[in-house]
Amino acid sequence: MSYFNYLGKKIYYDVAGSGQPVVILNGIMMSTKSWEPFKECLSEHFQFIRVDFLDQGQSDSYETNYTQSVQVELVKALLDHLDIQKVHLVGISYGGEVALQFAIKYGHYLDRLIVYNSVAYTTYTLAETGHLWNQYAKEKDAHKYYEATIPVIYSKEFNKAKKEWMAARKKFLTENTFSDEKFLNRMIRLTNSAESYDVRHELDKIKVPVMIVGAEEDYLTPLVHQRILNNNLPNSRLVILPGVGHASMYEVPEVFTTILIGFLKTKLEFTI
Repeated sequence: MSYFNYLGKKIYYDVAGSGQPVVILNGIMMSTKSWEPFKECLSEHFQFIRVDFLDQGQSDSYETNYTQSVQVELVKALLDHLDIQKVHLVGISYGGEVALQFAIKYGHYLDRLIVYNSVAYTTYTLAETGHLWNQYAKEKDAHKYYEATIPVIYSKEFNKAKKEWMAARKKFLTENTFSDEKFLNRMIRLTNSAESYDVRHELDKIKVPVMIVGAEEDYLTPLVHQRILNNNLPNSRLVILPGVGHASMYEVPEVFTTILIGFLKTKLEFTI
């Protein structure tokens, strides 16, 4: 198990494979364990680096008010700890927001950037969604917290096709993770840390090639927001996934990895 120290806290990370380093950043309720199904595939192509943010997974809690800028500096601290000068950065949802902020402030560290299911700012609707999550977390109502957070990240078709899997997931989460007061407090702080997020007026600082991925049935971060990113990042491409929800890596894992590997491996300029 690998840790480094940041702000007096232990931060967990994992490195597998060799080649070009790729750091992947978690969505808000994810952890390094969430990427375990992708580890074998991605570590065949890259030095595949996973990290738990503060208040995530096996990293320490950060029991004070903070913004995502703390997580941005955590990513820099990880790269400095590993002595990495250039990296591909990949983020989904919350992790995509952190990745965009990192690219704005520390673009000289990056070769390429991929953001899945992310936005340029926390909208009123997204903020209100977070407030509802936090209300149920403070009430310690595991069932309401589950219903507010989990079904909405998948498409209607996925929810329908995976009824038994979703039922088992609900039982496990409500009886375990979502009944854990420490976990809920961590989620409250993570959710609050994104409320002030807004990089709309700084996107022009991102010069590296960017791949933006959106999903037709993403109810948390709808396609209009990936279009905003695409329209304001001249060196970007937009891929839209049909019939897929917010958790695109789980609904279409083969498409998720195809986009990641293809974009990071392909030469972007050709002499014809």
